[in-house]
Amino acid sequence: MTNEPEAPQTIDSIDIMRIMEAIPHRYPMLMIDRIVDIVLGTSAVGVKNVSANEPFFQGHFPSRPVMPGVLIVEAMAQTAATLVVLTLGKAFEGKLVYFMTIEGAKFRRPVVPGDQVRIHVEKERSRANVWKFKGVARVDGVSVAEATFSAMIMG
Repeated sequence: MTNEPEAPQTIDSIDIMRIMEAIPHRYPMLMIDRIVDIVLGTSAVGVKNVSANEPFFQGHFPSRPVMPGVLIVEAMAQTAATLVVLTLGKAFEGKLVYFMTIEGAKFRRPVVPGDQVRIHVEKERSRANVWKFKGVARVDGVSVAEATFSAMIMG
């Protein structure tokens, strides 16, 4: 018997149906379409396919559609919340997750219809039901937004 640490459990990807089992968000507030490269308890990459049909583009802005930065941060949080639920197990599916802090949010370039946003989240720490993450959103490998945030899952 060896005392080597176990390799982290990974999941290649989950689809929208599995995301909706994990978190309670629904249209028009569900901001992620798929999650890939999942390392339970550690990190994941959310995927958002930005379409001209998104309801927020009607007012933001009709002549030059731009995805609101707060919705990019929300996509980070939803990716992280799904990771937390996948890590903690079925008993936490559908539980509410509330923002506690958002720090250092930076928006580097507009996200527009036709973009595919890949939302990289990495756990910085967790204690009881409070988790802190660093998120970076990228389009074509280029950072478009970043933030550090913490949230509490309600049990």
